[in-house]
Amino acid sequence: MNLDDLDDLASEFRNAERDVERELRVCMAASCQSSGARPVFDSLEAQLKTDPHPGCRLKGVGCMGLCSAGPLVAITPPEAGIEEGLLYREVKPEDAPELVASLDGPPVEHLRCPTDQPFFARQQRIVLEQCGRIDPDSFEDAVAHGGYAGLVRALSELTPAEVLRELTASGLRGRGGGGYPTGLKWSTIAKMPAGQKYVICNADEGDPGAFMDRAVLESDPHRVLEGMAIAAYAVGANKGYVYVRAEYPLAVERLTTAIRKARRAGFLGGRVADTQFAFDIEIRLGAGAFVCGEETALMASIQGLRGQPRPRPPYPAESGLWGCPTLINNVETFANVPAILRRGGDWFASIGTQGSKGTKVFALAGAIVNTGLIEVPMGTRLRDIIEVIGGGIPGGRAFKAVQTGGPSGGCIPAEHLDTPVDYDSLKSLGAIMGSGGMIVMDETSSMVDVARFFMEFCMTESCGKCVPCRAGTWQMHALLDKIAKAEACRADLELLETLCDLVSATSLCGLGQTAPNPVLSTLRYFRDEYEAKLQGDPTP
Repeated sequence: MNLDDLDDLASEFRNAERDVERELRVCMAASCQSSGARPVFDSLEAQLKTDPHPGCRLKGVGCMGLCSAGPLVAITPPEAGIEEGLLYREVKPEDAPELVASLDGPPVEHLRCPTDQPFFARQQRIVLEQCGRIDPDSFEDAVAHGGYAGLVRALSELTPAEVLRELTASGLRGRGGGGYPTGLKWSTIAKMPAGQKYVICNADEGDPGAFMDRAVLESDPHRVLEGMAIAAYAVGANKGYVYVRAEYPLAVERLTTAIRKARRAGFLGGRVADTQFAFDIEIRLGAGAFVCGEETALMASIQGLRGQPRPRPPYPAESGLWGCPTLINNVETFANVPAILRRGGDWFASIGTQGSKGTKVFALAGAIVNTGLIEVPMGTRLRDIIEVIGGGIPGGRAFKAVQTGGPSGGCIPAEHLDTPVDYDSLKSLGAIMGSGGMIVMDETSSMVDVARFFMEFCMTESCGKCVPCRAGTWQMHALLDKIAKAEACRADLELLETLCDLVSATSLCGLGQTAPNPVLSTLRYFRDEYEAKLQGDPTP
C-alpha cells in the first residue's frame, strides 16, 4: 500500500458519510463519563429518533479538553474542530430536546461555552489534534482523519535510516519526563545486531493529578499504535507491548478494540500495509505500582516478575525485555511520531524552543478555573498556561505555587511565573517537566503539607528493594509530619535536608532519586513556612 492507496481509502470512508452535514459530538472520555455523559448521549440518541435530522450524525468522541465543564457536547461540520462549531457545557439528559431543536434554530445560550476563549484559542494541537473529533472506536474515522498516513509513508517511501533521520531532525525528546532525545534512543537500538527486538509503550501513568496518557489512549488509540509501528520499522523490531495500568479500564477497552481493528485492516500483523514488514502489539496490564513507570521495573513486570528496578547498565537498548534490545517510550512520545512522519522533522523542529522542540500536553488540576487537558508549544510561559489558558485561580484568591512533574518534580512560586516551560528552564528552578501534570495551589495551601503529601506517596509506592528509598522516604515523611504538627526543632529540619541529599544520591532508581524534589523545592522557595513551625532551638 502507498500513500495514494491510503488517500483513496480515506476518501472512501469520507464519501460513505457525504450526506452528513453536521455532527453532534458527545465527549465520552472518562472525565465526562464520570459527570454523566452516557445518559446525555442516550437521551440525545432517543431524541433524534423522535425528532430526526437527516443531515446530522450523533457521535461519541474523545476528550475535548475542558474537563471541568463536562459533560461537553459540540455541534460542528464533519471535518471541523470544536472551535469551528458550537460547544455546550454541563449538559444534562433533560437538555436533549432543546439541543436537538437548536439544529434548525438559534443556539442554546444558557449552555453555550465560547470556543474563542484562550483555553481553546491559545493551544497548538499535535498529539491532541484528533481528540474530540474522531470516534475512538472507529478505524474508519481514524483513517479518514489522516490515521496511518505516517506509517504508510515510512514503509513506502523511506528506509529505516531515513525515518531515524526525520526523528533526529525533529528534535523530539522523550515526553515521559527524562527528556532524552528520541532520535538518539531509536538510533542506538537500530545499531544493535539484527535479531529479536521489542518496542514498549509505557502507559503506566501514576503521577497524582496526571491524566494525559489516559486521555490520549481513550481518545485516539490508533495514533499511538501507528507511532509504535513506525518505531518498530525504524529500529528493526517485530513485537510490541503497551504496558497500561488496570485502573484505566476505558483506555484498555478502546486500545484493545483499536489493536483488533488495526490487525483486521492489515496495519498490524504479518504483512503491515501489504509490505514485508511484520509487527504486532499486545497489552500488558499493570497493577498500579508507581515504580513500574521506571523502565527496568516495567520490563520485569511484563516478564511476569515482581516490578522492581535493576541497576543500569546494561540499559534496555542493549539488554531489555528477555535480554533483547528494547525501545521504551511513553504514550505522548509515540503520539507525536505520526505527525512528524506526515509533515517532516523540520516542521516539528520549527515549533518550541532551541532545546525543547514541539508541543507539550499538560493536565491542569488543583486550584484553577479550567481544569483539563491542554497542548501548547514548548516555551510557553507558566503565566500564560495558568492565568490565561487555565483561567486563573477561582474565588479571587492569589496564586501561590504550581507543582510540575508530580512526586518527582518541584513547586514553582509566583515570582517565577514568567518562566518558559521547557526542559532546561524548569530544571534550573529545581523542578522538572515530568510527564505533564500541573497541580496549581493558591494562597491557602501549606507547602509543608504539600511536601508531606508527595513524600507519603513516594513512601507507600517504594518497592523496598534498596535501603535509601525504603527507609529514607519513611524517615523523611516522619520528619515532615513532625514539622507539620509544629513538634520539630531546628535539628530535625537539618536532618531532613541531610536525608534529602542522601536518598537522592544513593537510591537505586528514579523513584528514590527524585523523591526529595518536592521537599527541596519547597525549602528553596518557602523555607519561612518550615521555620515558622519549628519549636525553639535544638537541645544538645
